[in-house]
This record gives sequence, C-alpha cells and structure tokens, in this order.
Amino acid sequence: MVHLLNYDPCPYFTRAFCQYPCYSEVKRSVRFNVKACFDSCNNNGNDNVNAKRVFLKEKKNENSTNVEHRSQGGSHNKPFCFPDYQFSQKLVVAVDVDEVLGNFVSALNKFIADRYLSNYSVSEYHVYEFFKIWNCSRDEANSRVHEFFETPYFKSGIQPLPGAQMTLQKLSRFCNLSVVTSRQNAIKDHTLEWIENNFSGLFDEIHFGNHFALDGGSRPKSEICRSLNAKVLIDDNPSYAIECAEAGIRVLLFDYENSYPWSKTEFAEKHPLVHKVENWEEVEQELMSLIVS
Repeated sequence: MVHLLNYDPCPYFTRAFCQYPCYSEVKRSVRFNVKACFDSCNNNGNDNVNAKRVFLKEKKNENSTNVEHRSQGGSHNKPFCFPDYQFSQKLVVAVDVDEVLGNFVSALNKFIADRYLSNYSVSEYHVYEFFKIWNCSRDEANSRVHEFFETPYFKSGIQPLPGAQMTLQKLSRFCNLSVVTSRQNAIKDHTLEWIENNFSGLFDEIHFGNHFALDGGSRPKSEICRSLNAKVLIDDNPSYAIECAEAGIRVLLFDYENSYPWSKTEFAEKHPLVHKVENWEEVEQELMSLIVS
C-alpha cells in the first residue's frame, strides 16, 4: 500500500469532485513480466519479436484499480469530499512515438541540413510527408530517412518530450498503455532500446506499423488499435487521427506547445472524436476526465 500525502494524480481529477486539498491512498499490487512487441513483417501483427529486450509492467489485477481519496476534514470511513472510487476497468490507451514521446522531426531536420545542405525550419513541415517539404520524390525521401536511421542524429539525437515520462507514470495506475507507432521494422531494435531507456516498464505492448518502409508489409494504426481494444490514441498526425476516429477511437491530436504545423488541420479537429492537446499536462487532464466520466 502506498500513501501519498497531498498527492493528486491529476489536478482535474480532484477539481471534478472537491474544492479542498486531499490526501489520497492508492492500493496497488504490481509485478513485472516480459510481454511482447509486434512488427508487421507478416502483415498480421502476430510476430513476437525480441520480447526479452523490453520489460513491461503488468498489474496483478489488471482490470481494477482502487483509489481512496480523502480530504483533511474527512475520516477514514467517511471521507469529506471524495468517497472510495472503484475503477472497474482500466482505460486502454495507444501512444505514438515520434513527436509524442520524442522529437523525431527536429533531429531529422538537423541531419538533412548537414548531409544535404538543405536548410529548413521545423515550422516549414506543414505535412508529415517529407518529399513534399524537401522537393524530391517519395522514394528519395524514404531513402534519406533510412540513411538518417544509420547516423548518430537518430541513434542519440532524439530526446523525450518534457512531461511525457512523468505523466505516463501517473496514468499507468489508471490506464493500460501500449505503443502504436508507424516506425519501420528496420529500426525496431533501436526503438525498443530507446523506449526501455526512457520509458521503462510503462508499456504493456509495442506495435510497429512499418509505414514508409523500403520493404515488408505495413499495418494500419486503426487495425492495431482495434486489436488492442484501445479506446484512445495519442498521435500528432491528422491522417492517423481521422483514420482512427472513423473507426470509433477517441484521438488526442498532439501538437506540442502549438509548434507542429503538420498537426494544424481543421478537417481533423472538427471530428467529434478528435481533441487537440498541446502538452502532456493536457493529455493527463483529458484522460482523467474520461476515466471519471
């Protein structure tokens, strides 16, 4: 049992029930298991690849989390502002990698500037189709990206976004989190290592869509999310947002500090299941509001 004095897993969560500072007590029992990551090499997402590389957290009672919330004026049996709350089922959330967990485009843009003497600012990436930005063919753009994968710009240049790890750590008590990325199978091993180094133990499963790959089949994000029974996707790409929203999945369209030009499309934001967020604090607020609703 963990006692957290004046700890609030989400300020919005408390404000929804009470106007007073609260103590909270979170009952939890956790064990660590090895689960799987999945790629799309056979176009079915069933391949269990390199599972031993990533240690993933599994709740002992993964379908239920007990939370007791008490105010300073309440008692153990009769809390003043927030009765014992039972989450009968944890919210299943799919999380993208690039531009949601880490800063892929800025690292790629530095490589393009140094390698090809092409100077662009991130503000010029109005779409997430790089051939349209670099004025080259789609095949040439894919080739440049795969060249980037072999360099230190990619291997050590992508940093976690502020707030991501801390927020996911808190949300993991109430959500089952899995990675759903369009990244290619060719960079699967490095991606697993990067996630383990920066987000260790937070994700149940890791799935690769293998989009824009030089070889191998791909798998739509909506299909992967449905296979996970994901209720929410956190993604920065409006195309994936619409694809998943049309499949009935809520999407938090991530536009970090309003700095992603490719995320600014009215057609996505107008969809009733798509909601724009600009940082991880807003992600936390949106997910906690869904959990308590």
